[in-house]
Amino acid sequence: MNFEHDEKVERLRAQLDDFMRFHVEPANREWHNEVAAGRYPLALIERLKSRAFMEGLWNLFLPGLREDEPGQRLSNLEYAPLAEIMGRVHWASEVFNCSAPDSGNMELLHLFATPAQRAEWLDPLMIGEIRSCFAMSEPDTASSDARNIQTTIRRDGDSYVINGRKWFITGANHPNCRFAIVMGVTGDHAPDGSSGQHSMVIAPMDAPGLEVVRNIPIMHHNSPEGNCELLFRNVRVPASNIIGQEGNGFKLAQQRLGPGRVHHCMRTIGQCELALELMCERALERKTFGRHIADFANVQDWIAETRLEIDQARLLVLKVADRMDREGNAAARVDVSAIKIVAARLQTRVIDRAIQVFGAMGLTPDTPLSYLWTWGRALRFLDGPDEVHLRVVARDELAKAKAINGKNAAYFVPPAGLVAG
Repeated sequence: MNFEHDEKVERLRAQLDDFMRFHVEPANREWHNEVAAGRYPLALIERLKSRAFMEGLWNLFLPGLREDEPGQRLSNLEYAPLAEIMGRVHWASEVFNCSAPDSGNMELLHLFATPAQRAEWLDPLMIGEIRSCFAMSEPDTASSDARNIQTTIRRDGDSYVINGRKWFITGANHPNCRFAIVMGVTGDHAPDGSSGQHSMVIAPMDAPGLEVVRNIPIMHHNSPEGNCELLFRNVRVPASNIIGQEGNGFKLAQQRLGPGRVHHCMRTIGQCELALELMCERALERKTFGRHIADFANVQDWIAETRLEIDQARLLVLKVADRMDREGNAAARVDVSAIKIVAARLQTRVIDRAIQVFGAMGLTPDTPLSYLWTWGRALRFLDGPDEVHLRVVARDELAKAKAINGKNAAYFVPPAGLVAG
C-alpha cells in the first residue's frame, strides 16, 4: 500500500490548512457565542461557505461527480487527510459542504436518485442551498439490529404514508434542513426477520404530520443542528419519493453507511491530534510540586502512547479507504467495522488523558476537550455500537479459521514422553 498523496491532494491539503487557520479558527469564538445565545450561526456559516465554494474547497468526498457538478472528485484515500484537517474544528465540515449526514445522503442520491429527485433534492444539496437528515434509529426498538425497525411506509394509491418515531437524527434542527431520508418497512415483517421488507423514502421536513419533537441533549449539551426525535404521523409523500425499489433499504444503507463511518473516523484522527497538541502545550506551561507537568514520567508515557495510537489508527483509516477505493464498499465491510471501533475508543482514551493534564479546566467549555470527549463516547453508539462491529470482525475471523481447519496441527508438539511409540 502506497499512501503517498499526489500533487493535487497536497495542494488541497495546504489550501485547506490555510483556510482553516485564517478563516475558520478565527470564527470559532463567534460560532460558540451565537450557539450560546440560542441561535444557529447561519450568517457566519454562509459567509464561510461562499468563500470555500469560490476557492474550490467544496464537495471534497464524491469520486463519482460528473463534470458539470461542483466538487473535487476525490477518492476515499485522497479525502482522508482533508477530513482530518476539518475535524479539528467540530463544526467546520459544513463550511465545505462535507458534513454528515449530507455527505452520505448526497452519495446515496448520486447513485440512486431519479432525475426528478436529483433536480428537487440532490442538486440543491450539492451546491449547499439546503441541508438534510437521515432517519433510521428508533427509541422503541434495539436499533443495533436494523431489522427491528417499526416505522411503516405503506403504499396508498399514488402516495406513501409514513408512521413511526425516530430519534438521534442528526441535522434535523438545522434551519436549512429540508428533507429526511426515512428508512422503514414497506411490507409485512417476515417471520425469519429478513431485511427485504425495508425501503427508503424522501420526506420533506414541512410535510403535514412530521414533527420535530425535541433536540435530544448528549451528555447534557445540545447540538445546535440537532440530534432530534422525529414523529411521523400519517405523513403522506408522493410515491415517486421512493429511493430505488421497494425492499432494497438494506442494500442502500450499506452503500451509504460505509463511507460515512470512515469519514467520522477520519475526523476523529484530526480531533485526537488537536488533543495531543493541547496536552503537550499544557504540560510544558504548567508546574506542580516545583516541576513542569511535562517532566513527570507518567505524563510523558501518556504523550508517547497517544502518538503511537493516533498513528496506528491513521494507518488503519488509510488502509480501509484504500480498500474501499479499489474493491468497493462491500469488500471493505469488516475493515470499516474495525476502524469504527478503534477510532471511537481512541478518541475517548486520548481526550481523557488530555483532560487529566489540563485538570479542572479540561471539564469546562474553556477548551474543546470535554465536548470532543462526549462526541467520542457517542461514536461508540453512532453508526452501530461497538458490540455489533466486534461481532462482524469476530465472525470474519471464525470464518477464516473454519476454512483452514486443521492446517495448524503441525504447530502442536506434545512433550517427547507422550509421543506414541
